[in-house]
Amino acid sequence: MSETGFCPELGDDVREVRDWVREFARTVVRPAGAEWDEREETPWPVIQEAARIGLYSLDFFAQQWFEPSGLGLIAAFEELFWGDAGIGLSIAGTGLAAASLASGGTPEQVGEWLPQMFGTPDDVKVGAFCASEPDAGSDVGAIRTRAVPDGDDWVLNGVKTWVTNGGIANVHVVVASVDPALGTRGQASFIVPPGTPGLSMGQKFKKHGIRASHTAEVVLEDVRVPGSCLVGGREKLEARLARVRSGGRAGEQGAMRTFETTRPVVAAMAVGIARAAYEYARDYAREREQFGRKIGENQAIAFRLADMATRVDIARLMTWRAAWMARNDRAFGQAEGSMCKLVASEAAVWVTEQAIQILGGAGYTREHPVERFHRDAKIFTIFEGTSEIQRLIIGRAVTGLPVR
Repeated sequence: MSETGFCPELGDDVREVRDWVREFARTVVRPAGAEWDEREETPWPVIQEAARIGLYSLDFFAQQWFEPSGLGLIAAFEELFWGDAGIGLSIAGTGLAAASLASGGTPEQVGEWLPQMFGTPDDVKVGAFCASEPDAGSDVGAIRTRAVPDGDDWVLNGVKTWVTNGGIANVHVVVASVDPALGTRGQASFIVPPGTPGLSMGQKFKKHGIRASHTAEVVLEDVRVPGSCLVGGREKLEARLARVRSGGRAGEQGAMRTFETTRPVVAAMAVGIARAAYEYARDYAREREQFGRKIGENQAIAFRLADMATRVDIARLMTWRAAWMARNDRAFGQAEGSMCKLVASEAAVWVTEQAIQILGGAGYTREHPVERFHRDAKIFTIFEGTSEIQRLIIGRAVTGLPVR
């Protein structure tokens, strides 16, 4: 047991959910992975099947998010992404918008809009969190999308990019600047209800990996939303801005709070991909024969597999620690959320590359899934904070200095 009091053990309830999601991933997600990767389309039938069994639902996300150990959603998403990352993100992508609203919204906003992000098994919906912009990816303080008050309403203008479910979502949560002079401290989040005039989908991106997950630009042209759609409410925003303008602290804001909350969840997704690649390469090494023996008998292969297994376990344990700390209100004094995201994402890239190497030429073809695992893994070192940004956050935490 570490000084944080963390003991890596799953309870019976979490194991039961993990095994249930693993079976869904094995029988439904994994067999469909290659098809939807090739089609580069949102796998609505798979999302609907997930909704039908209760996996894609507000109740499931909420129950696992607030599971006492903090490991419910972590264990579930590892299994889902073990099945396929593109389909997994199509199922999990709504969670980012949901987390943003749940962490900052009023009870009334949460009650009204969270159910509309998921819909029903017969009428499935998705949500989208819109933070990144063409000139403001990692630099969240450079966001140019503006929200201007107009009576009791707010009017939004700008362009968001790299948005999961962008333009096809029923509910969009948009991070915008209300006072550009204050940088990130002058930002707020806004709910854009379904069918709001002025919101449209721009370019849909054709991606290297996670191709079953829809990623697009979101264009906002004079998008008018009522004051009730300001996440957290007007009174809370004005009090925060007043503190900042008088030299006080604003507290953690909008996009950064959402990313910090979800980093262990993203890390768990990366662990699932890494584990899938490791297991496939291990099984291949047990069966493939060269020079009269199984290739797994060669030290070069066995040692490579040993390193792969070790990195998967390291990433998982760091992810569990961060998730447990977050759930039990333990401060990330050493940037443990960024640590787990950094280690898990880079492990996924490394492990999937080693899997291709073990399979050799066969691993480079689409006859085996490891090439898809490798393509899917790369995004995890980029989105929701690049590896460089994670190192910056960790560096500041461990030195106590304003590392730039």
